[in-house]
Amino acid sequence: MTTASHEPVGPVDSSRIPRYAGPATFARLPRLDEVGGRADVAVVGVPFDSGVSYRPGARFGGNAIREASRLLRPYNPAQDASPFALAQVADAGDIAANPFNINEAVETVEAAADDILGTGARMMTLGGDHTIALPLLRSVAKKHGPVALLHFDAHLDTWDTYFGAEYTHGTPFRRAVEEGILDTSALSHVGTRGPLYGKKDLTDDEKMGFGIVTSADIYRRGADEVADQLRQRIGDRPLYISIDIDCLDPAHAPGTGTPEAGGMTSRELLEILRGLASCNLVSADVVEVAPAYDHAEITAVAASHTAYELTTIMSRQIADARG
Repeated sequence: MTTASHEPVGPVDSSRIPRYAGPATFARLPRLDEVGGRADVAVVGVPFDSGVSYRPGARFGGNAIREASRLLRPYNPAQDASPFALAQVADAGDIAANPFNINEAVETVEAAADDILGTGARMMTLGGDHTIALPLLRSVAKKHGPVALLHFDAHLDTWDTYFGAEYTHGTPFRRAVEEGILDTSALSHVGTRGPLYGKKDLTDDEKMGFGIVTSADIYRRGADEVADQLRQRIGDRPLYISIDIDCLDPAHAPGTGTPEAGGMTSRELLEILRGLASCNLVSADVVEVAPAYDHAEITAVAASHTAYELTTIMSRQIADARG
């Protein structure tokens, strides 16, 4: 990690080596082993999609996001910050999880996250399907206690089981509430929409402590008002942000497993995230990018910019903490 005497190692210089050349690490950043095995923010992929209920392919999402991130630049004008100069951000590669055994995969992701967070890093995870949010939250809660959660998604992901399975991409946040790893006074879904199995889905969700900001709410009220509402709900609690890319409308994210009409624009998502820059963001994920259904990297580009904004927030906070 960076100290007063060690400046962060940044991305490859795109004025000397074209963006399309060389290995596709996130934002062309150094690998974790190239910075001594320690970073302030570790970008890690989880190529796992055995928990999906419809279209597969999110196992390829992390590398698609990395490829699309080649065009990211080191200065973020929207947040007036150079995130890769403020803190050491590095690509930590992938967590290889068993695709044939979900229970084992969940344990593997949790153990790997424990190792990364144990170095003092924050995690920016690239999925993978939304099943992986549960082991990531378990690991974060070991370090910070029960955390506040902002869950950007078309769906609630608080269902009980699918085909009797407790671990799927539609159940992680019910499990997290049951396990006591979420601060139930500060939970919110953002961007939800579309048909449900019944009204009980909403009443069960409310009993768990979740508030809901639908995509229609965002359209009518605007990104600034929504971000203000979310900031007030979160306060200064340790915050985890989990983003299913299907929170975006299929026009902005066609490459995903369970698309729903009527979603957010990519501009709305990015503006809401920028409005959360003062929150205590301890780690985050962007999941459910399925590149086989993508067109011209639309989804992967949106996901890479989303991860960039989240990384910028974490880097700024790390730099501020160091004074």
